[in-house]
Amino acid sequence: MKRFVSILMLLAMIFALTACGQSAAPAESAAPAEESAAPAESEAPAEAAVPSGVEDGVLTIAMECAYAPYNWTQSDDSNGAVPIANVPGSYANGYDVMIAKAICEANGWELEVIQSDWDSLVPGVQTGTFDAVIAGQSMTAERAEQVDFAGPYFYATIVCVTKADSPFASATSIADLAGGSCTAQLATIWYDQCLPQIEGANIQSAAETAPAMLMALETDTVDFICTDMPTAQGAVAAYPDMVILDFSGTDGDFQFSEEVRAENVNIGVSMMKGNTVLREAIDGFLSTMTVDDFNALMEQAISIQPLSD
Repeated sequence: MKRFVSILMLLAMIFALTACGQSAAPAESAAPAEESAAPAESEAPAEAAVPSGVEDGVLTIAMECAYAPYNWTQSDDSNGAVPIANVPGSYANGYDVMIAKAICEANGWELEVIQSDWDSLVPGVQTGTFDAVIAGQSMTAERAEQVDFAGPYFYATIVCVTKADSPFASATSIADLAGGSCTAQLATIWYDQCLPQIEGANIQSAAETAPAMLMALETDTVDFICTDMPTAQGAVAAYPDMVILDFSGTDGDFQFSEEVRAENVNIGVSMMKGNTVLREAIDGFLSTMTVDDFNALMEQAISIQPLSD
């Protein structure tokens, strides 16, 4: 009997050891699974680089198409105008279009132009709605916090414009503009920093566009406006009754630090932050051009801009 009991106990022990061995197996096989998971986690892809936007061979740019001589809208493709993609039947031309065409030719890209309002230009490149903005934008520090710039592709001085028969037409400094009513384009240094320097100036609401600014002067809503030299030259070409007041290089000019002045006379091409591929490609082309090249092209743009009715 004792022998029988001993045999039963031995069998029970063997069964228990066998059962324990089976339950331990999965635990042992789980360890390699955890080890294989670790490399997968460490091999997670890095954050994707900012796309250049020209992977498809097309450079999509935005501009107001209403800021002569930098850019404007016309009804045909004369003088090298290009179609406005989002405004069927309309064409864009001007200095910005000329520069954009040259950039694309140098890099083997096609050009697509989108019409976009001034205050939507920076958000548009930030969100990738278009690849770049070529629209007479100053390379200000504030904008440079939001976008990257290539360029400059033009250097523009700050001036005022008035009517030839205005009592302000003989002004030789901003001090001579005291008491006059004035305006400038919205969200520009002209409106935010220049006009407030004129003592006693009667500053009106900012004009939403350059054409609206010029019309305010032409209709005698204001006595003078503040803008940059190319816009002023385009205005005088379109409105022969206007004259340019250029105080640059005199003690009577608008006062800024050299850094701020440089920011606001340097006109650049803006694009999404981190888009080094596009920036370097555009800078590579612009570096081959001189100030004289820029000025000659601007003179050409002014000579073909549509005249006012």
